[in-house]
Amino acid sequence: QVQLVESGGGLVQAGGSLRLSCAASGRTFSSYAMGWFRQAPGKEREFVAAINWSGGITAYADSVKGRFTISRDNAKNTVYLQMNSLKGEDTAVYYCAADPQRYSPGRLEGRYDYWGQGTQVTVSS
Repeated sequence: QVQLVESGGGLVQAGGSLRLSCAASGRTFSSYAMGWFRQAPGKEREFVAAINWSGGITAYADSVKGRFTISRDNAKNTVYLQMNSLKGEDTAVYYCAADPQRYSPGRLEGRYDYWGQGTQVTVSS
């Protein structure tokens, strides 16, 4: 079992920045690739970014590429999502998730076994 707790969400103006954190506990953090997903009101949950176990390989949705950066600190059992140049369409609940296929970052929800409870990000225009 892996427990995931997100933090760092909040209200920010368009053009601003936020950094989300996801703290993991339970099984060995480096056994998992990690991902961030988001769900806006009335929409399906979508992939945002993912990172393999070592941090050496990352993947991003086209909508956030160049603005968001995913990283991880295995010593702290934490994955981060740095979000810059935020837009109104980034407003959503953001979830982190753990994927046992640790060697490559996964874009599909079905790869992820464990999910956090989510943190709200609201971007005002």
